[in-house]
Amino acid sequence: MFNRIHHIAIICSHYEKSKDFYVNKLGFTVLGEFYRAERKSYKLDLAVNEVYQIELFSFENPPARPSRPEAQGLRHLAFEVDDIEEEISRLSNHGIAAEPIRIDEFTGKRFTFFADPDGLPLELYEV
Repeated sequence: MFNRIHHIAIICSHYEKSKDFYVNKLGFTVLGEFYRAERKSYKLDLAVNEVYQIELFSFENPPARPSRPEAQGLRHLAFEVDDIEEEISRLSNHGIAAEPIRIDEFTGKRFTFFADPDGLPLELYEV
């Protein structure tokens, strides 16, 4: 039986820019940073509120995501928040724009999207 999601892996196109985004702008905690010389690849392990982990990878010349957001595969990554307007303001203070707030037609909850440096769609979902 599955217990929970252990980690989410993201491949970025510019390691330092993405590291700055996830650590300094979103505020995730660095658990470990590794350089794999044989692959010319960084791996950055990040804690999200001490519960989940994001693995941020860099590789030489990764292919671009085909389209946003309806490409086959992972559609987006959603982060649960208590106050969506507060988080949108915090993102804005870092120069990160969020889309207008929408209402989930099934739950009545508020949500919005923003993007990481590579255009990966990220969601804020208010609970």
